Amino acid sequence: MDSPMTPPAGGPGPRRRDRHGRGMRGPIAPPQVPLAASRADLFADLVQDSVERLERRWPQLADVDFHVLEVPQAGGAYPVWNDEAVPLGGVMPARDGHRARVVVYRRPVEIRSKGRDERAALVHEVVVEQIAELLGLTPETVDPRYGED
Repeated sequence: MDSPMTPPAGGPGPRRRDRHGRGMRGPIAPPQVPLAASRADLFADLVQDSVERLERRWPQLADVDFHVLEVPQAGGAYPVWNDEAVPLGGVMPARDGHRARVVVYRRPVEIRSKGRDERAALVHEVVVEQIAELLGLTPETVDPRYGED
């Protein structure tokens, strides 16, 4: 049973296949493909798109931090909600050396929307409403297309 060939060394080189000699050689999709993006990443992209659209009209939004949280936190920094409605977003004005913040809650928005287009429209409405509250304006002033479907 002596074999003239020596087995390959299992050194530090990259593995090309799984341990059974078959299977995937790499990830299912490269990172830049939407398949590899999580739902949270896609939602954050919707918020960012909405903010970029509004920053062209309102340059002072460059001084505002925008966040995405999963759900509203009871007793957190943002206003507490009542039993009748869960908020879709919140705003915290600038104070004590901290920048103003706008937050959009991902899960409540996802539950209220059926598809990607409807979700994008709802995210934009929430962002516009929170910016309007922060700036002390009406949502129609912040975005003239507010409420149009």
